[in-house]
Amino acid sequence: MNTDESPRLPGNIAFIRIPESMARPIGSFTVDPSIPIPVELGQGASDLSDLSWEMIVAGMLRLLAYDPGNAAGDYYRAFVAAVKPGIFAELSEAGILKARNGDLDVAEEIFRALAGLSPEAPEPILNLAILYEDKADALDRSGKEELADAMRSKAFDAYKRLLAMEPAYPDAFFNAGFFYLKNREYGQAARLFESYAAIGDDEAKLAKARDVLSKLRVRGDADAKFKEAYDFIRMGKEEEGIERAMEFNRSNDGVWNGWFLVGWGHRRLGRYEEGRAAFLRALELGADEVDLLNELAICEMELGMLPESRGRLERALRKEPENIKIISNLGVLARRQGRDDEAAGFFRIVLEMEPGDKLARAQLDELTSA
Repeated sequence: MNTDESPRLPGNIAFIRIPESMARPIGSFTVDPSIPIPVELGQGASDLSDLSWEMIVAGMLRLLAYDPGNAAGDYYRAFVAAVKPGIFAELSEAGILKARNGDLDVAEEIFRALAGLSPEAPEPILNLAILYEDKADALDRSGKEELADAMRSKAFDAYKRLLAMEPAYPDAFFNAGFFYLKNREYGQAARLFESYAAIGDDEAKLAKARDVLSKLRVRGDADAKFKEAYDFIRMGKEEEGIERAMEFNRSNDGVWNGWFLVGWGHRRLGRYEEGRAAFLRALELGADEVDLLNELAICEMELGMLPESRGRLERALRKEPENIKIISNLGVLARRQGRDDEAAGFFRIVLEMEPGDKLARAQLDELTSA
C-alpha cells in the first residue's frame, strides 16, 4: 500500500492506495483501486500495521465532514454505506446523546460527518443548527459576545440551508422560528411559524406554533423599528437605539420588549436610574427574562441598592443555575457587601465552569492577595 500526502484535515489522516489484488466487491459496491482511501490513524499513530475497516470508515467520515465536496466524495459515501449500512442511524443516536450530555464539540463532529455522508438528509443539519444555538447561548453566559455572534451566524447558515431544501422539511421552520424569536426578529419568526402551521403534522408542535403566533404582537414597520433599535444599541449607538425603542413603545403599548431595550441602552450609558425605571416597566408588563433581571441587578448595584440587586440575581440564578454571568455578578455584589469569602466562592465556581474567565480570575486574585 502506498501512502499519499494527507490534505489539511483535522485529526491524523493518511491516504492509501489499495493494491489491484485486493480490489473486490462488497455487496453491490465495487472497490476502485485507483481512488486513494483516507484512513484515520488516531492520535500519535504513524503506521498502518493495525489497519482496520473502522479506521477506513473513520477516515472517510472525517473527510466528508470537512470536505463534503471532495472529488471522490460520492465514492466514499458508497464505500461507507457498503461497509456500515446502519451507520447513519447509529451515529445520529450517538451525536444526540453527546449533545445532551454537553459534549458539544464531539457532537458537532458527528453531525458534520453525517451531513457530509448524506447531504440530502435534513436531520444532521438541523442538529447542527440546534447545537450552534446551544454553543452561542453558552458563550453568551460566559460574556463572550463576539464568539457567540459567530456561532449564531453558523446557526443562521444552517437554517438558511434547511429552509431552502426541497421538499420542505417542517421541523426546520418550527426550530428556525424559535431561533429568530430568540434573536428578537419577531416578523421573521411569525412568518416561519405560519409556514409550519401550514405544513406541519405534529399536533403538539402545531399547538405551540399557533400559541406563539397569537402572542407575537410585533409586525411590519414596528418589527423593523424594534430590530433597528436593538442593532443601534449593540453597535454602541445607544442614543439612537433608545430613541427608536421609545418610538416602538409608543406604537406597541403593553409590550415589554421595547422597555428592555430602553433600559439596556441607559445602562450602557451609565444612566442607572433611567435604566432601572425602564426595566421595572418591563417587569410590570410581564417580563421575567434572565437577561432583564441581570441588567436590572446591575443598575441597582450601581445605585447602592444592594439587597434589591441580590434578590434579582438570585431569582435569575433559580431560572438558569449555570449562567456564568449571573454567578459572576453575585460575586461582584458579595464583594460590595463585604462578604469576601462568599465572593471568592462565586468566582471559584465561575472558574470551574470556565477556567479562562479573566474577570473571575482577576477578582479571585485580588481577594486572595488582600
